[in-house]
Amino acid sequence: MEKIKRFIPLVIIVILIILAYSFGIGDYLTFDNLKAHRKVLKEFIAQYPLLVPLIFIAIYIVATALSIPGGLFLTITAGFLFPFPWGLLYVVIGATIGAMIIFLCIRFAFADLFLKKAKPLLHKLQKGFKKNQASYLLFLRFIPIFPFWLINIAAAVFNVPFVTFAWTTFVGIIPGSFVFTQAGEGLGAIFDTEGKLSIGAILNKKVWIAFIALGLFALLPILYRKLKDDRK
Repeated sequence: MEKIKRFIPLVIIVILIILAYSFGIGDYLTFDNLKAHRKVLKEFIAQYPLLVPLIFIAIYIVATALSIPGGLFLTITAGFLFPFPWGLLYVVIGATIGAMIIFLCIRFAFADLFLKKAKPLLHKLQKGFKKNQASYLLFLRFIPIFPFWLINIAAAVFNVPFVTFAWTTFVGIIPGSFVFTQAGEGLGAIFDTEGKLSIGAILNKKVWIAFIALGLFALLPILYRKLKDDRK
């Protein structure tokens, strides 16, 4: 009975994922829809300044937990709807809680099975998770080499402590979230001029250099330990 109980949260998430994709929830997360309804959304925020942020965070939590494509859209939308730094805060809170939910579901249900059946992509992450967990997780969050959802699953499978996973996720997604919420601040001007938002323009050379620099900074403790061990 205990073995069955530990699968219940994951089964619920799987059912919700199937329903979300069946109803095409991701299709509604478009900039065209945001442009069409931006006036209504702005008025709604003005009327319910406390309720709307809670609704937004809840949506972000669900989207992250269900791995629904649209995290980037929601992050940019946060910058468009809410003033800085509130939009950034809402994104980081929603993404972190959503990641923690899927982390716990995988940890309690399928960790052993995933480890045995892991794809080569997970095996590449395994060595890094065994040592220097915090630094490695920060590196993966700072530089989006692997998909967000894959890191959540890998961390659960490779027995990363929950507290370590939570704080590295919260801190690690701040730089990227900052960049995209800032891009969202200028979304109104783009809509007014009938322009198009270019992800390539947002992730320009300078931004990538900053991401890489942060990632390398996160790896410094690993390098220090290696040099220390070599001297010994």
